[in-house]
Amino acid sequence: MDISIIIPNYNGDGLLKKNLPKVLDAVKDYTKGKIEIIIPDDASSDDSITVITNFINSLDGKTIIGKTIVNTDRSKGGFSANVNRGVALAKGEILLFLNSDVVPHKGFLEPLLEHFKKDEVFGVGCMDESIEHGKVVLRGRGIGKWQRGFLTHSLGDLNKTDTLWVSCGSGAFRASIYRKIGGLNNIYNPFYWEDIDLSYKAQKAGFKVIFEPKSKVIHEHSKGAIASNYKPFRIQKIVYRNMLFFVWLNISDIRFLTSHILWLPYYFLKTIMNNDFAFLVGFYLALVSLPIVLKERKKIQRLSSVSDRTILSQYT
Repeated sequence: MDISIIIPNYNGDGLLKKNLPKVLDAVKDYTKGKIEIIIPDDASSDDSITVITNFINSLDGKTIIGKTIVNTDRSKGGFSANVNRGVALAKGEILLFLNSDVVPHKGFLEPLLEHFKKDEVFGVGCMDESIEHGKVVLRGRGIGKWQRGFLTHSLGDLNKTDTLWVSCGSGAFRASIYRKIGGLNNIYNPFYWEDIDLSYKAQKAGFKVIFEPKSKVIHEHSKGAIASNYKPFRIQKIVYRNMLFFVWLNISDIRFLTSHILWLPYYFLKTIMNNDFAFLVGFYLALVSLPIVLKERKKIQRLSSVSDRTILSQYT
């Protein structure tokens, strides 16, 4: 299989200098197809372009090819948009997404790719050795349930291989299905919930997502672009907005939608009582985008063949 490794970047020159050689070392011995490393840059203001250019020039261009594409318009920025620009350049059958703060272990690639022998498999996620407050927390398998009008998600038992979603910070995806279901939705820009949305709409279209614990990566969360460039209130209002987007785009079960509407007053009251207005701001931001959401919803629902309850019943 030919592999396209996509490493989206925003102001990550230090991470790229440190981690790109390690990524290269982890994949350089792959012999079952071609490898290309694509580094789309999202209007960085640091020295990222120079670092990316130097890395690409250091490749031989035969066994491993390097590519980049640069966004110069911040209004068109965000994680989904940046990844999709990279995918537009990709020639591989498998898309491997790695954040710039992620370093794969040697030997991580083969267990991932083994799953793609089955045509129904869309995505396979890695075991994420997440560095958090100086400790290693193992992540990678997500579960979820419908609760108080929203999809709530959490870390699942790592001894199982089913998963609600595959992280776009360290996961592999079949390119043909990615394009068929529309890829990452740019409505979630600048970040969060886009990978849950991607896996969920793939499952509603009848495809499978899997967690592979033998494929291990190291993930230095605190050094990533979000923690380094965004203040907590801005992050939280985006999270709430995107939680709403997810429901409005994907959920078709009438009982879930009814409960979503009935629970909204609770969240409005809670945010006022706690003097924390991130939810109200997030709701406003979602509401003004409602025409776009409804247009996108029609596209997603046309591809859906599996019910919300069938998907979520695996984890409750």
